[in-house]
Amino acid sequence: MYKGTIIATYIGNFVGALVTNLPPLLFVIFMNSYHLSYEQIGRLVLINFFTQIIADLANAKAVDKFGVRPFITAGHALVVFGFIILSISPIIFPSNPYAVIIIATIIFSYGGGLLELLLSAIVGAIPGDEKIKAMSLLHSFYAWGFIAVILVTTLLITVLGPENWYFIPLIWAIVPLINFILFLKVPLAPMVHHDKRVKSRTLLSSPFFLLVLMGILVGGASEVIISQWTSTFAENALGLSKATGNLIGLVFFAFFLGVGRLIFGHYGKDQHVWLFMFYGTILTIGCYLVAGLSPWPIVSLLACILSGLGVSLLWPGSIVLAHARFPHASAALFALLAAAGDTGAALGPYSVGVVTDISIAHGITAPLQMGILSATIFPIIMLITLLFIKRNQTATGLDGSGLSRGSSLTER
Repeated sequence: MYKGTIIATYIGNFVGALVTNLPPLLFVIFMNSYHLSYEQIGRLVLINFFTQIIADLANAKAVDKFGVRPFITAGHALVVFGFIILSISPIIFPSNPYAVIIIATIIFSYGGGLLELLLSAIVGAIPGDEKIKAMSLLHSFYAWGFIAVILVTTLLITVLGPENWYFIPLIWAIVPLINFILFLKVPLAPMVHHDKRVKSRTLLSSPFFLLVLMGILVGGASEVIISQWTSTFAENALGLSKATGNLIGLVFFAFFLGVGRLIFGHYGKDQHVWLFMFYGTILTIGCYLVAGLSPWPIVSLLACILSGLGVSLLWPGSIVLAHARFPHASAALFALLAAAGDTGAALGPYSVGVVTDISIAHGITAPLQMGILSATIFPIIMLITLLFIKRNQTATGLDGSGLSRGSSLTER
């Protein structure tokens, strides 16, 4: 009954990959065409994710009151409109297209925030077992969308030329338009009844949930820093062409990101969530240190690529842990998690841009590498947070998934 719904959520995560990863593929073009600094580029990332945070928090209660469909369709419509505005920004304000790029970013990011708020909730509401695996597979489609965005966008830049970049968002707007139509028709499972919902104040008074919020914040930062800056790092620091930088850096990063989520989706067990996240975080710390310290550029790039495997479960794993502990939570749970993840995804890349600009001002020879090295603090905090989560689970008699020992997710 819900097969079409699941397909629509997968496409929705593809659209989410578009919202997050299409702009970075155009960053170098923006820098060269409009003379933007690293800080200005980082500001676009900051605006993108903080707008998504506003969308997450502003709509949770309305979704519980009016239902999912009006908001999931509105999210897709805003992405379409935002991409159109982005495409015509050089025409609207040729003397300062950066201002229009900011406006477009706010529009499509708000739409992306609605999708992020609702897609996991839609999957979580569908009747059936093995929700942990289903959630992991849902998030793996973000990675496959990531790869498709990179490959197709790189091809379009090569064929059309960087000077014609504004055709690219118009072409990509077709995808959210199609999914807008799909979500007008597919059945949506009912959410948790209001009498059974866990209130927001209950979530925010739970030490476990606060730890998970911190985890998804720094986990989101750890993931998005690499996805946002690898292309620019490969081009500017390693001297690679745009096509080569995208293909070697981002595609393989996204491949490992998707493989990690796919492997867990097929073979992972409920109690393995924390363990996968723990070892993934250790791998991520190692990759960040190598990327930031290696004197060999190709080794730094390989570390960026391999970090995709390390960060693959940090975001979806946090959602699984929280939803397992609070299976009857309202949309507020997903809103708070999405907002925390987006906060990290905004602050992380922006901090790299700031450190890079400071490094340039002080004459450091590898400024972007220094920026990435400084970001090692995020996976380090993730590791510490996971240890506290484990301590909380042990104290409350829960296993690594957040479930009572002997229970399953569906039993809760």
